[in-house]
Amino acid sequence: MKVIDMRCRPAYLHDFFGATPGSPEHAAARWLNRRVGTRGDDAHFERSLSAEGFLAEVRDAGLEKAVVVGRHTPSQHLPNDFIHEIVHGHDELLGIAGIDPALQGIEGAVEEIDRAIDQLGLSGIDLEPGFGEPARHPDDPLYFPVYEHLAARKIPLFLMSGPTTPDPAFNDPGRLAKVARSFPTLPIVCYHGYWPNVQQLIGVAFRYENILAVPDMYLFQPGTAAYVQAANGFLGEQLLFGSSYPFRPIRQTIDDFLALGFREDVLDKLLHDNAARLFGLAK
Repeated sequence: MKVIDMRCRPAYLHDFFGATPGSPEHAAARWLNRRVGTRGDDAHFERSLSAEGFLAEVRDAGLEKAVVVGRHTPSQHLPNDFIHEIVHGHDELLGIAGIDPALQGIEGAVEEIDRAIDQLGLSGIDLEPGFGEPARHPDDPLYFPVYEHLAARKIPLFLMSGPTTPDPAFNDPGRLAKVARSFPTLPIVCYHGYWPNVQQLIGVAFRYENILAVPDMYLFQPGTAAYVQAANGFLGEQLLFGSSYPFRPIRQTIDDFLALGFREDVLDKLLHDNAARLFGLAK
């Protein structure tokens, strides 16, 4: 069984991920692990406090690829050069760059996209409209030059969603429709799957095949059986696996994913093939 983990970060990446034992952020990372169903040691992620430990975790879990995601928001900046440093030289790691045109300006954001892809060798662009200041929806006109550039260059877009959005009003999958309709060749990957607004995301994804869902750690929360039902039907090529490590153990999350009731004939797509197609990798 081949697995590509679409959301997998080492603890040493940032205090937010538990980089400093004894800190409030480390305690919060342990709390979140318990909250999303981690079994066993809720400090399991301390293994990835070093680069060697993170690689060992990825390899021991049997991943073919782990996708390390950057961020650029007013409250948290994970520099793209650091993402490059983590993934460079490791075939099992892929990196996603973070941008924010509100902070960088449109021209600066577009230049950073090209630098991240062409010079740093990263594989996609993360954008977090609901975490901006002010918060925005993904169909805000500010982002359309970015979408146009990504579509022209065939670079996938990754959007942060979910219940940690500071204002829940900005966790609205309905606002994806205009973007998906305007840029039909642009893959739009929704981290956290807009949980708990599961049915709404499924409805938009039904209409627009370029909308992809990575429910990751929220797949194991109440109300997510609809993801499984949809993936056993039309969503089988639009749903992708993610562990959200370090907030959930990788191997446990794979095992839990296999127990959710996905049909045998779609599992390879969900765990590997959909992601391989997204990144232009061999099946």
